[in-house]
Amino acid sequence: MEYAIQVDNLYKSFGPVQAVKGVSFSVPPGRIFGLLGPNGSGKSTLIRMICGLMRPTQGGGSVLGFDIATQSESIKLNIGYMSQKFSLYEDLTILENIAFFGQIYGLSRPEIENRRSELRSEMRLEGNDHKLVAHLSGGWKQRVSLACACVHRPRLLILDEPTAGVDPVSRRMFWDILAELAAGGITVLVTTHYMDEAERCDTVALLFDGTLSSFGPPDVLMREAGRESLEDVFIDMFETGVRGNVGA
Repeated sequence: MEYAIQVDNLYKSFGPVQAVKGVSFSVPPGRIFGLLGPNGSGKSTLIRMICGLMRPTQGGGSVLGFDIATQSESIKLNIGYMSQKFSLYEDLTILENIAFFGQIYGLSRPEIENRRSELRSEMRLEGNDHKLVAHLSGGWKQRVSLACACVHRPRLLILDEPTAGVDPVSRRMFWDILAELAAGGITVLVTTHYMDEAERCDTVALLFDGTLSSFGPPDVLMREAGRESLEDVFIDMFETGVRGNVGA
């Protein structure tokens, strides 16, 4: 099987500080993969290496069949990225933002028109086509961001806390859309601090202090830990790690 994401014994050091320590895992295509961990656990560093933006100190991996160390440009062309901070143009409308990002990715005018029509439906954006993004609610803005990240039909989406600060109804709608994208064959890597969202992932990886503490389907991790929620598993991992660091 060709995995969408495969990393093997990945390390990243910044001088004497090891941000990522021997992380290995594989994610099949068409899955929602949750990367979880407290702030400072190494998530952002790991994502940068997966995106080809940062070379590992040791180890290696591939994304969509491309080597993360030597084929970073090919990786960038085949992924869509959405940051936690809203980064679209608020003085443009929804459709203007989608067209702008379509041009950045080199789509032709007919391709852009086709994608705008498709994304209006896929991302539940009907009704506000010509409304300035600045006047949209948080949930609408995040769906516009997702539409722009998908405009070039990426095979992998990387979403960094995409629903932070968004109301529960909009969060549920956003995750329904992610499930539909994954069902269509797109792989989704998402970071989140909402454990109810993490439980909707097919597979999750729990990082603490740069180390992979747990990896697998949420229900399996809960069952193995004897816990009723992924939040309890996460807190146990965090408290165990803190105690271990204190005693070191």
